[in-house]
Amino acid sequence: MQALKFKLKPMPLIERYLWREFASTFAAVAIVLLLVSMGALFTDLVGEIARGRVPASLLLSQLGLRTLRWLPLVLPLALFLGLLLSIGRLYADSEMAVLFSVGIGPRKLWRPISRLLWPVLIFIACCSLWWGPWASNKAKEMIDVANRSFLIAGLEAGRFVELPGRGGILYVGELATDGTQFGKMFGLSERDGRFDVITARAGDLVLEGDNQRILRLQDGYRVEGGADKKDYRMMHFEKNEIRVPDREQEIDSSVKIRSTWSLLKDKNALAQSELHWRIAMPIFALILTIMALPLARSEPRQARYGRLILAFMSYLVGMNLLLIGANKIGTGLIPNWLGLWWLHLPMLALALWLFYRDGRLAAPAKRAQT
Repeated sequence: MQALKFKLKPMPLIERYLWREFASTFAAVAIVLLLVSMGALFTDLVGEIARGRVPASLLLSQLGLRTLRWLPLVLPLALFLGLLLSIGRLYADSEMAVLFSVGIGPRKLWRPISRLLWPVLIFIACCSLWWGPWASNKAKEMIDVANRSFLIAGLEAGRFVELPGRGGILYVGELATDGTQFGKMFGLSERDGRFDVITARAGDLVLEGDNQRILRLQDGYRVEGGADKKDYRMMHFEKNEIRVPDREQEIDSSVKIRSTWSLLKDKNALAQSELHWRIAMPIFALILTIMALPLARSEPRQARYGRLILAFMSYLVGMNLLLIGANKIGTGLIPNWLGLWWLHLPMLALALWLFYRDGRLAAPAKRAQT
């Protein structure tokens, strides 16, 4: 008995050409949108570093992790605009007229589009359901660890440094290589109009309790008093422990860093809101792809970029409706079982109607018999 042999059906030449056109345009649009998004993320991240929320040494790592969280928002738009531009070019250069003449209508374009669509949809789903939450959790962990190390937080020997969260000013003359032991320390803090000045010959940094940073000082002086009152007092100590305040943390919902599996088992409204939002991203990308074919139709001499405004507005309207719907689920105004399907299904029905209405080829005209 001969062994069964399976062969993959080769892609026809026309489909291979169309797939290259769609893929190259999508890649170009995605790169441009990612650069714009990374610029906005970089600006926001620099502002958080200036406010003491994020250590400066974590700039690049935080930028990469936040970019991973933004991919489910950027890639659907990149796929939508890329298909509009590439299909619109086929109409503008009369290539679609040639394809019509050989019986290839808009519906036949779905095969090369699907070869690009499904890998992108899988990547968007992975980013939205798994990699994005992991990146959020990893970014939070890195900031928490950095807040408990003076070296990572930016403390250097011989330089005055502002403590995280406006906790005061700290100066050390000597600093060990691991950042836990130091010598010749000077510290200044202010609270409710009263100043607290501490000097110490040596000290070290330890973690106690709930990962709280504690300065253990040796052989120093402490001076307390008000700026407008003469009630200063000075104390000498052999050992003294001071809690170092953590950096100001960005207020973020804990559901954003939770795994998708844990959200599936949680019936809380906020958890269900985050779950439906993550599921919505690949579905929204699929709907935009189906709508790209009818929206890209144009006449040969018609402007190519006129429909981009309509496409971008469609993306904004759809994304805003998803955001509003997710917020309503979180507040309990929309039941968990309904989710965002009240929006997905009408949008999908509209996209399919436009697709099938636009995809019909006119029957060839019959010649009159002589």
